[in-house]
Amino acid sequence: MQQSPVVMTDSFSNLSLAEPLARAVAEMGYETMTPIQAQAIPVVLTGRDVMGAAQTGTGKTAAFSLPLLQRLLKHENSSTSPARHPVRALVLLPTRELADQVAQQVKLYAKYTNLRSAVVFGGMDMKPQTLELKRGVEVLVATPGRLLDHIEAKNAVLGQVEYVVLDEADRMLDIGFLPDLQRILSYLPKQRTTLLFSATFSPEIKRLANSYLKDPVTIEVARPNETASTVEQHFYSVTDDDKRRALKQIVRQRGITQAFVFVNSKLGCARLARSLEREGLKTTALHGDKSQDERLKALAAFKAGEVDLLVATDVAARGLDIKDVPAVFNFDVPFNAEDYVHRIGRTGRAGASGLAVTFVSGSDGRLVADLEKLLKKKVDLEAIEYEDDRPRGRINDGRRAWREAGELGDPRDALDAPRPREREREREARPSRPAAAPRDPFFDQPYQAPATEQPPAWEQGAKPAPSRVSANIKSKRKVPALFKAQ
Repeated sequence: MQQSPVVMTDSFSNLSLAEPLARAVAEMGYETMTPIQAQAIPVVLTGRDVMGAAQTGTGKTAAFSLPLLQRLLKHENSSTSPARHPVRALVLLPTRELADQVAQQVKLYAKYTNLRSAVVFGGMDMKPQTLELKRGVEVLVATPGRLLDHIEAKNAVLGQVEYVVLDEADRMLDIGFLPDLQRILSYLPKQRTTLLFSATFSPEIKRLANSYLKDPVTIEVARPNETASTVEQHFYSVTDDDKRRALKQIVRQRGITQAFVFVNSKLGCARLARSLEREGLKTTALHGDKSQDERLKALAAFKAGEVDLLVATDVAARGLDIKDVPAVFNFDVPFNAEDYVHRIGRTGRAGASGLAVTFVSGSDGRLVADLEKLLKKKVDLEAIEYEDDRPRGRINDGRRAWREAGELGDPRDALDAPRPREREREREARPSRPAAAPRDPFFDQPYQAPATEQPPAWEQGAKPAPSRVSANIKSKRKVPALFKAQ
């Protein structure tokens, strides 16, 4: 692998982009290139394979999209025939949201050209995607699983692909896409340009690069696993029960208008979002159990400023380009230490400042140790001082509290019982009970047997009364079946 030379050009106006692309870039307000763009675009324009490492939020989409579109314009075709618009560039991504986002960016870059683009991902009806593919597209953005569905249905033919991009390659390997990637790459021509972008260069990524890239140029604009220097990071030691309280206080104290809140599970994501919504914060959830339409609507609402907090699992931690998000909260310490880098990469993008807050509970010791090993520095836990005490619980709110507890965790936590000192104050404040009436002395005397006690009648020689059965026999009455011998 060759190391990329340092490129001094840092302005888009200095690139020799075709006029349609240059016009689109200017309309989007692009002026100065990010480091990954400045180093990758000139190399991709030469047709070389690239292995690029850059943290999220550094402009990787433009780094590979613009040079690919530039090269595709050499054979641009204005014909309406689908045969004149075969798939020539394929971009593979790990998640639906990221695929949709990259596809939107590609459309904006190519808006003044005759190049067609499309996106296919799971969770949506295949019919509209099939119709779009049948009309012909030069740039196809896809997730691996849904692309294989279209290949098997013969909706997508990849025999003329000239460029393939594996974006967020480490994430695709993490979630088990390697077999799918190998199948897809087997459908592509051997003579092609391959671009691989990843936030980290793990041994698995290097093996993938050695198998499918030819003498790639390596571009690294940051040390592996390095977090952005513009992000202010804090780690607070809190109990699980106090996490919501701490989050609300920090949001209020810092005047945070929007933030990502990351949790480790889909169920925890849904519960936390409902809880914060009930407490007056405009919140929505983004996790794998949401339908694709719900997920896209949640992202659109967050981008439009209609939602304050986007509570999400790691499905949203990679590559979502939402500008000016001032803060990220790790409600849960991520199970995978590398996901910490990707999560906090949602803020402090493109040189802007950001805040990253992580809540650490007593059971997170191993996860914090993994994080320290990855970041190669000690994590300093801070204590958080709460501005007010917890609100007192009310007995008549018990039914509501237990119902909420079913969504938030341990039912005993939802009742929020007063503390011992508060209970003592409540007892002191209660009106005293009226004094009890004096007891009757009779009930305090010991028991004494009567002076003369007659023995029972049977001890005095009296014959016991005949039973009903014997009486019936003597009177020759019919004995009920109940008393017949069994």
